[in-house]
Amino acid sequence: MKKQLIFLDTETTGSDLEKDRLCQVAYKKGKKMNVQNFKPTIQISVKAMSVTHITNEMVEKEKTFKDSKFAKDLEKVLQNNILVAHNAKFDIAMLQNEKLRTSDSIICTLRLARYLDSEQEIPEYNLQFLRYYYEIKVEVAPHSAEGDVIVLEALFNHLMKDAQEKAPKASEEEIIARMIDISNNPVLIKKFTFGKYNGEKVEDVVNKDRQYLAWLKRTKDEEGTDEDWIYTLNHYMK
Repeated sequence: MKKQLIFLDTETTGSDLEKDRLCQVAYKKGKKMNVQNFKPTIQISVKAMSVTHITNEMVEKEKTFKDSKFAKDLEKVLQNNILVAHNAKFDIAMLQNEKLRTSDSIICTLRLARYLDSEQEIPEYNLQFLRYYYEIKVEVAPHSAEGDVIVLEALFNHLMKDAQEKAPKASEEEIIARMIDISNNPVLIKKFTFGKYNGEKVEDVVNKDRQYLAWLKRTKDEEGTDEDWIYTLNHYMK
């Protein structure tokens, strides 16, 4: 049976890859959208509430994720298909915090967007920025996993079209396989899109302010959430 693309997004109690837990999950398989709230085993942070607008009171009477039928169904779906997520490492970490086994085949649209932007012209790679940068036309409710899944699928379709234009002789299956390969390996970042060296090439900053890069490397190593920057800094500072 041909593997299907499963578009997924999570809303969580915070952004700590080890500590935080799920409070909402949405995934789309084919035309069917599945979305549900959950009562996390820790409190939702004020910061997370300010982003998702999901409060502790809203989920007080919900089941925990790991005890839900939703979790069992999702695990079964992911085992046999391809997981598509934006900044997939984060969503996978949150699912694994709940002891859920994820797919071996993963496509990260953040990493794809960064890879396909070979000249690094895009200043940001978060999901909603890319939505408006690429002028993707979708109608969605803001601040929800369901809305993000709709944007995610539209972004994926845009990136697929871009990839097909760059490799017109490749089949869709070959492009999907290449997307999975790209998603599983860090991308070398060539240009800063933040901070005092915004817009400058990383290789140029190495020569004039190695101390700044050393500080940034320590920060990224401590956070452990941005493999592309960790890989880039290790590459340029070796």
